[in-house]
Amino acid sequence: QLQLVESGGGLVQPGGSLRLSCAASGFTLDYYTIGWFRLAPGKEREGVSCISSSSISTSYADSVKGRFTISRDNAKNTVYLQMNSLKPEDTAVYYCAARRLGGWCPYRAADFGSWGQGTQVTVSS
Repeated sequence: QLQLVESGGGLVQPGGSLRLSCAASGFTLDYYTIGWFRLAPGKEREGVSCISSSSISTSYADSVKGRFTISRDNAKNTVYLQMNSLKPEDTAVYYCAARRLGGWCPYRAADFGSWGQGTQVTVSS
């Protein structure tokens, strides 16, 4: 059974950093494109970042470009989202999602078949 588990969320002050992890079980991440999405109260779900199965293609939302970095460690079956210079508007529940193979990021949320349960990120002083 494909399962994704996010971790690394928490409370951080503006300007701080967090690293989110998306760990897979039941399948090998090597052949999957991974996306990070976030959902904030009163807002629509937003695609944050994406990394293709080959790692050749990555993408970022304009709102996080230059601050967030997506990476993957296939040996650990984990994808990471390094978030720096965090802002209050980054506050949301962050989800990772997987789709088999894939070519070039970005993808819509509907293109991903497996989702994690989410991890809360709160940026506040």
